[in-house]
Amino acid sequence: MALGRAFSVAVTGIDGVLVEIEADVGRGLPGVHVVGLPDTALQESRDRVRAAVSNSGQDWPVSKVVLALSPATLPKMGSVYDLAMACAVLGAARVVPAEPLLSTVLLGELALDGRVRSVRGILPAVLAARRADRHRVIVPTDSLAEAGLVTGIEVRGAAHLREVVEWLRGRGDLATPECVADPGRDDHADLADVVGQAEARWAVEVAAAGAHHLMLTGPPGVGKTMLAGRLPGLLPPLTEEQSLEVTAVHSVAGTLTPERPLVTSAPFVAPHHTSSVASLVGGGSGLARPGAVSRAHHGVLFLDECAEMSVRVLEALRTPLEDGEVRIARRDGVARYPARFQLVLAANPCPCAAPRAVACVCPPAARRRYLGKLSGPLLDRVDLRLGLQADAGGLLADGPGESSAAVRTRVADARSAARDRWRDHGWNTNAEVPGSALRQRFRLSREALAPVERALRRGAITARGADRILRVAWTLADLQGAVVPEVDCVVSAMSFREQVSLGSAGVGA
Repeated sequence: MALGRAFSVAVTGIDGVLVEIEADVGRGLPGVHVVGLPDTALQESRDRVRAAVSNSGQDWPVSKVVLALSPATLPKMGSVYDLAMACAVLGAARVVPAEPLLSTVLLGELALDGRVRSVRGILPAVLAARRADRHRVIVPTDSLAEAGLVTGIEVRGAAHLREVVEWLRGRGDLATPECVADPGRDDHADLADVVGQAEARWAVEVAAAGAHHLMLTGPPGVGKTMLAGRLPGLLPPLTEEQSLEVTAVHSVAGTLTPERPLVTSAPFVAPHHTSSVASLVGGGSGLARPGAVSRAHHGVLFLDECAEMSVRVLEALRTPLEDGEVRIARRDGVARYPARFQLVLAANPCPCAAPRAVACVCPPAARRRYLGKLSGPLLDRVDLRLGLQADAGGLLADGPGESSAAVRTRVADARSAARDRWRDHGWNTNAEVPGSALRQRFRLSREALAPVERALRRGAITARGADRILRVAWTLADLQGAVVPEVDCVVSAMSFREQVSLGSAGVGA
């Protein structure tokens, strides 16, 4: 009887757990048995691994082979274990030495001819291998750029099982990752393309400066979608920590490419209004996959025509908006994905979507029912609410508006001021500050709080709404260069929650 050992990683959400794979080659009828809670894809790896080993010029043991994956109580899913299983069997058969396998983590799916194919979740798997104090990790060459983002661990790439066998024998070398070039900022559309809508442009700037949620209502063609699409271009680049976190989510989702393995700018995710709950917050068979809210982590989630979405889908946003993460329980375990995003909602005021209010043919009950899908608790979590009006009077006469570059400079200055103020408390933006801190430790003056107190007594706002007004007031103060918000900032912040047009209107060009 011979025993071989190799290591791989099980990815749950964006967290990884080191998995030890033991291969026992002993007496009995020829066959391969996999134990350790494997799913269907892992059960089918028996045939893939055996064919890959044979087609790589190695002999498969003509006896009973038992593959045990530990921890035995952790469900194992996918084909990421193929390469490690093959090497464990070859180690048990004394084809390769056992010592290099003890400090190496192997990740990758095997084709029948021995090619090593890429799998999802390479980045979180390599991070897990580093946390487990492994010395090196071998990944598919297609995933080499992604794995090379992790420092503190030796990363090698293999295109074929034969290369791995020769490397284990000390007769060859494997590819190493090249330096990943900075992809630079994504080419977002410029805010200067939006004609008019001065108040809406200001609302987008405030949302970018404080990471606030935004809702835009108005007839078709007033520029709601244009404004939302230009919000990511106003946000600062992701920090190194944020970049790795966002990249890990997209790695599990399978949206990364070898040409752009690192996400360095705020993502923009715009699901269709017919999207399901699973596609929005995550789901699927087995262990849940990340949804749109997680792919928009540290970026913007834009829900166009939100009034056309189902109530169940909209209500599913409430927990991610409050907690900044998604926890999805399935039979095979609980997947946790980060989901700290900026929500932008856009909707027409009524089902007929008439260009002007006087042309609307919807009865009052239909208008109330249309936007009534957006419940009070959901709207209460939206910091800025603005109604846009169509007015094409200055469409041809007005010149281009302020560019995204100019606005981005002010946003960066405001975010820097907020970060310096909250750094000692672990917060980066005004939207992250808890309401208790705003009401106690950073309480404003009595004069500044008077408008909020009056609105609370009238029942015009809730306690949650009051907290969000204070967060917006801090952002307005940062944009003005003030140290502490005064009463004018608080009044302006309150006006953003009234769902009416605040000033001049225009049309998207």
